[in-house]
Parts: sequence; structure tokens; C-alpha cells
Amino acid sequence: MKMKLSELLCITVLVSSGSGSPYERRSPAVKEKRVQYAAWDDVNVLAHGLLQLGQSLKEHVDKTKGQIRDISVKLRVFNGSVDELTALTRRLHVESEALKERAGSLEEKHNRILNMSDLLLRDRQSVQDRIGDLEGKVDIIMQTHGHALNNNNQSDARAIQSLLETQNRRIDELVERIKQQQEKLDKQNIRIRALQNQIQMRKEKLHPSTRRTEQQDTPTATAANCHDLFLRGETTSGVYMLQPRDSSPIHVYCLMTSDAGWTIIQRRHDGSVDFDQLWNEYQNGFGNLDGEFWLGLEKMYRVTKDEDFILKIQMTDWRNELQSVQYRIRLNGEHSNYSLQILESSDGNLESSLSTESSSLPFSTRDRDNDRKHDFNCAKHLSGGWWFSNCGRSNLNGRYFITPPKQRHQRKQGMFWKTWHGRYYSLKSTVMMILPVR
Repeated sequence: MKMKLSELLCITVLVSSGSGSPYERRSPAVKEKRVQYAAWDDVNVLAHGLLQLGQSLKEHVDKTKGQIRDISVKLRVFNGSVDELTALTRRLHVESEALKERAGSLEEKHNRILNMSDLLLRDRQSVQDRIGDLEGKVDIIMQTHGHALNNNNQSDARAIQSLLETQNRRIDELVERIKQQQEKLDKQNIRIRALQNQIQMRKEKLHPSTRRTEQQDTPTATAANCHDLFLRGETTSGVYMLQPRDSSPIHVYCLMTSDAGWTIIQRRHDGSVDFDQLWNEYQNGFGNLDGEFWLGLEKMYRVTKDEDFILKIQMTDWRNELQSVQYRIRLNGEHSNYSLQILESSDGNLESSLSTESSSLPFSTRDRDNDRKHDFNCAKHLSGGWWFSNCGRSNLNGRYFITPPKQRHQRKQGMFWKTWHGRYYSLKSTVMMILPVR
């Protein structure tokens, strides 16, 4: 019959406590033997302590086993992740090699197009030389024998004239072919830059330590605007430092598309920046280039002072519908209050809401009234700074309203474009960007 552990421990304690020494002390008066027993409470305490110790050891063992199982599972997961990463690395390497081969193929096509363009140019020059010789011969014939031309000579002259017309048509065809080849060449250059950028991104994924540093901290000596950076191969949108001619370096936000590099001069989308600013702020710029901002009139002038630019305005309403408009413009300096001169009418989905009545429109703020409305400050009445004419057509630097106010005179202070939803509709977002005309 099996005994419980507690019973065995109790018997052991009792036996140990009841067995005295063979040589017990005897009092001088009494010589009889005394048997000593341990207290039952002490036995219970000792047994309880041993049971608790055993239970703790068991729990510790179970906990350790659980931890070992968790570690084993994590090791298996880690090994799986390592295998997946290895496979991904191999796949990225294969894709990178494929992109390199594709880029090489495009570069060969690029070189062939260049060679073809050279041949066409030489052919064109040869045809022009031949036409020049024929024209010289015709002039000699007309000068020396014009008075004695008979019907046969006139027929020869007509044949020569027909030949000249044919050669002219041939030249026109060659010029058109050259234009087409140049367009193909430009597209191939864009594709090559895109592939090179993909290869660079693949390399950065494989080797993060080789990630290239952006142009943010070092001014680019030859980059006066974002399109110059695009032509040099930059394809990533972000903050860059430019170096306009005869100017100190400036930070701008560049929006790189598939075919151009746009310099952002204004962006609004959440109302986090107050655009109801004074002249100095509009002149020097305010806000955050990674969020809402106004680049600054002086910086805009530095970027645009050497050539004409395209001004593109993109607007979004609260239904997330997008509209845009474009102008060919020239921005003058501080001496003319940064007047905006529109050289060509609007190009886009919307009718213009920028005045084209005068040759140039100066910029106005509530502390510098330069608008065309006499005895009335449009910037103070509508809020924000803008190229105002008579206050009513546009103001993309007005107040940002998520919920339009009920009062009519307050709704006028929002950011609006009159030909899209009217002057009482406050837009959700606007982006203004510029690109050189070349």
C-alpha cells in the first residue's frame, strides 16, 4: 500500500524526534528513562514547507519548459525570416541585373538614335548644298540666256523648278523626321533616368549603408531651379538647396514628375499655417517646406529673374475634385512690389481668375496696399496677401475654412477661385508651382 508523501515525512520526523541518545541524563533523584517527542505543530510546519518547496520547484520547471518552447518557436520563425530574406536578396539581385541590362539596351538605342540624327543632319546639309548649286546654275542660266529662252529652255527651267520643289519637300520631311527622332530621344533619356533611379533604389534596399545623401545640405552650383536638378537626373521629390545666379543659396521643395521638375512656391491643405501675414513675412516666406508654406516673394524672384516661367495652379474642392490652370508669367523684383506679369492667357480646365487687364499686377498685404481698387484695401478686407486687382476674382492665400462661416462677409475671406464654385466657396487645398519656359 502506497503512502502519501506527507505521511512519510511525518513518520520520519516522529522517528527522528523519538529516538534519544543511549546515554540519557538522569536526575540524581529519579533514575527512570524519559522519552521526548517533537511537537505535532512543528511537524506540520516542516511538512508544509517541504510541500511548498516541491510545488515551487515544479512550477519553476514548468515555466522553464514553456520558455524553452517559446525560444524554440522564435528560433524557427527567425530561421524562416532569414530564409525569406536570403531569397528576397537573391531575387532583388536578379531584378537589379535585369534592370542594368535593360538600361544598357536603352543606352544602345539612345546611341543609335544619336547616330541616326547625325546621319540625317549630314543628309540634310548635303541636300541643301545640292539645292544651292542648282539655284546657282539656274541664276546663271537666267542671267545669261534669259532674253533668248525658247520653249525648250522654258521647259528646262520648269523641270529645274520642279526639282527644287521636290528637294524642298524632301528637306521638310527630313526636318520632321529629325524632330520625331529628337522626341524619341528625349523619351529614351527619361526612361533611362527612371531605370537608373530604380537600380539605385534596389541597391539601397540591398545595402542600406550605401543610401545616397540628398541635395538638402549642399547647394548645387549649377541648379538655379528644380527643373535643372531634374535634367541632371534627380527624380525624387523633396527639399533641396538651390543656387540661383548672383544669389545666396535657398531651400525649396521640388516636385519631380515623369517629364519635369517643378519648384513649389505655395502649398495649403490643412490650415496648420496662418496665411494672414504682413509684408515682411510674404517677402521672406513662412511655414514648413514639408507641410504648408509660402516660399517668399524674394526667393521666387531670385529663381525666376533670368527667364520666363510657367505658373501652374492646382486646386481641390471638398469632393476631392481637382482642377488646374497654367500661365506664362514673369515676376518682377521688389522695386515693382513683386508685380506679376502674365505673358499668355490661362491654359487649363478653368477660366482665368487672375486679372490680365494691366501689364503687371503688384502684390498686396494688409500693411502694404498696392491693389487696383482705390480707397480700399483688398488684403485687409479679404485676408492674406495676393496679386489683387479689384478684390473679387481670386485669393488663394485667404483663411482656411473647414466649416464655412454663416456670415457672408466672413465667407469672402476664404481661399477661393471665382471661376470654380464662386468667391464664397472655400477650397480644400491649393498648390502653386513654377517651371522655366525652354
